[in-house]
Parts: sequence; C-alpha cells; structure tokens
Amino acid sequence: MKLSNFIAGSVVGSIVYFLLGWLAYGKLFTNLYPQDGNMVFVYLGCLFFAMLLTYIFTEWANISTWMTGAKGGAVIGLFYALSMNFFMYASQKPNYLNIATDVIITLIMGAITGAVIAMVLGMMNKEK
Repeated sequence: MKLSNFIAGSVVGSIVYFLLGWLAYGKLFTNLYPQDGNMVFVYLGCLFFAMLLTYIFTEWANISTWMTGAKGGAVIGLFYALSMNFFMYASQKPNYLNIATDVIITLIMGAITGAVIAMVLGMMNKEK
C-alpha cells in the first residue's frame, strides 16, 4: 500500500463523512442522536471509518473509480449501520423507525464517501 494514497483517501474521506454526518444528523434528522457529542470524537469516528474504506479499497478490492467506490461504500455502510444499530438498540429502548432511518442515512453516506475516496485514489494512481 502506498502510504500517501492511504493518507489522502482517509483524510478526504473523513472530511466528507463528517460533513455528511453534520448535514444528516445535525440539520435534517436531529431527533436521531443527541446534539451534545464531543466533535473531536465524532471526527475521529469519521476518520476511522474512512480509513477502513480506504484500506479495503486499496489493499483488497483495488477500487479506484467513483462508481465502484459508491457501491463498495454503500455495502460496507449498510453492514456497519446494521451492526452498530443492533448493538445500540440492544442496550436502549428500541425505536425501530430510528434503526431504519439511520441505516438508510449511513448507507447513503457510505456510498458518497466511498465514491469520493475512490476518486481520490484514482486521481493519485494516475499521477504515478
């Protein structure tokens, strides 16, 4: 793995994922999560999700086009959202409307973030 590709994909992806989360959870669906979260930890969560996508795209899947990135990001986002929502709602009062809404939001955010990461990786591969 080329470290510069990994860093660029992870940083750009984390910024996109953070901004999409701000739009989705901070502005459009404010009832899903409390708004008093520590933004440093929110960003770190975004960074590690972007790092996961970038690692999978570069090391295992050789994804470097926006379409394949969107598909990969959507699938990974779907499984991630289902996993996390089932863990969260096992320990909280279930609200199945929120599960469905959050899964759809995370799937869309994963697709967009995956597309952007793949575009960055594709551009960096062309620069070789």
